[in-house]
Amino acid sequence: MEISDVVLIPVIVGLVDALKSYGVEKRWLPVVSVLLGVGGGVLYLFPEDWKLGVLGGVIMGLSAGGLYSGGKVVVQRGKE
Repeated sequence: MEISDVVLIPVIVGLVDALKSYGVEKRWLPVVSVLLGVGGGVLYLFPEDWKLGVLGGVIMGLSAGGLYSGGKVVVQRGKE
């Protein structure tokens, strides 16, 4: 995985946010984030090695979920 591949993390955040606006329940958003990460990892990052793709995808999906929740806390604290 190269440093330019972490660009997928904000893409996952954007897709999860878009799905949230379409009415996907909040409890499913972390699962969707990890699934999108695994899909991106297997199809884009490591198409030749599915094990590395799954591992990289899980890392990206969890990172995207943390990035989203961390950003949400910052925005909420700014409104107070």
